Amino acid sequence: MQPHDFWQTIDPAGTPDDGGPLSDAYPARLADGRRLLLPIRALADGRHGLASLIVNQASFEVLSALADDLAARLRQHAPDVVVGLPTLGLTLAAAVAERLGHSRYVPCGTSRKFWYVEELSVPMSSVTTHHVKRLYVDPRMLPLLKGRRVALVDDVISSGTSIVAGLSLMAAVGVEPVAVGAAMLQTDRWRAALADLSPVWPDRVVGSLATPLLERAGDGWRPVA
Repeated sequence: MQPHDFWQTIDPAGTPDDGGPLSDAYPARLADGRRLLLPIRALADGRHGLASLIVNQASFEVLSALADDLAARLRQHAPDVVVGLPTLGLTLAAAVAERLGHSRYVPCGTSRKFWYVEELSVPMSSVTTHHVKRLYVDPRMLPLLKGRRVALVDDVISSGTSIVAGLSLMAAVGVEPVAVGAAMLQTDRWRAALADLSPVWPDRVVGSLATPLLERAGDGWRPVA
């Protein structure tokens, strides 16, 4: 596949995977068996790799499939409002909120508007953006959050640092989300980070896709046992 071909097509349930080591794509599966091929990115050590998903480069078909699945998973938690994390989580959060029947969602951001206050912000970093920014919630959005059942949504949960920042920001405004959702759970490294924040958080996380840590296997890749 060419780089721009990834994230564009959902293969039907029952599509077989190639046997043996993976070449350049990891076959992630939705709950109903449909398949999404994800490009494999080598990590800095050269030995390991991760399946990658960039939601705002996905086709509308793929975004719709992920949003449908995640909304179904979050619906059992009966959220009143969806809060989206920047940057790529905002695309997904808006689509999920619409599918849950909400008229709007609450976007967090890393761009400080002049009416924002530092007390409603926390430091934030991620696997793909190593520099530290600050995560803000617009003070005008607080009435939408107070006393409501909140679902916190991001595109991918990997190391857990972005979600921990989101949960910390919600704590700063007196909100404890009932669920955390993502299009992809990338390995399970995030569990320790969330458990360090509170042991309740790992069990409140839902994801449409789950992908493992990969390691080199000859000319290809295989999941780490």
